[in-house]
Amino acid sequence: MKEKIENVYGHRVRVRVCGLCFEGDDLLMVNHKGLTGGDFWAPPGGGMEFGEKAADCLVREFREETGLDVEVGRFCFACEYLTPPLHAIELFFEVSVRGGSVVKGDDPELPIISDVRFLSPSAIGQLPPASLHGIFQRINNPAALRTLTGFYTI
Repeated sequence: MKEKIENVYGHRVRVRVCGLCFEGDDLLMVNHKGLTGGDFWAPPGGGMEFGEKAADCLVREFREETGLDVEVGRFCFACEYLTPPLHAIELFFEVSVRGGSVVKGDDPELPIISDVRFLSPSAIGQLPPASLHGIFQRINNPAALRTLTGFYTI
């Protein structure tokens, strides 16, 4: 799988959009198996295509990965991930659900999505730090994502 990931995502800067979708205090998360050698839980999102607006990309990614139709809200923060061969700039936005229901969708580039669900703060807190998106190392509680601003290297 490592070679496939490198071939699809590696050796270029990838611009990604990610959505923070809360249901009460629970955060919608997608588990990617094989991306890091084990579980990798992160908010839904994906890579932008040339000519695609960020909001349109995020709506598409949510539909593909989660089955939800969303409305994109305010821009929250950005992250840079650089661990060769991968390099990504990630733009995080608030999103609100407008329709659909949560289902385990697909990643058209690689079949790595194994689960999609709303996780409570305590469930997220019980996951091993290595299995969470790096932004979770910068906060004490998932609710803090709602007020996070700035640019973070993860």
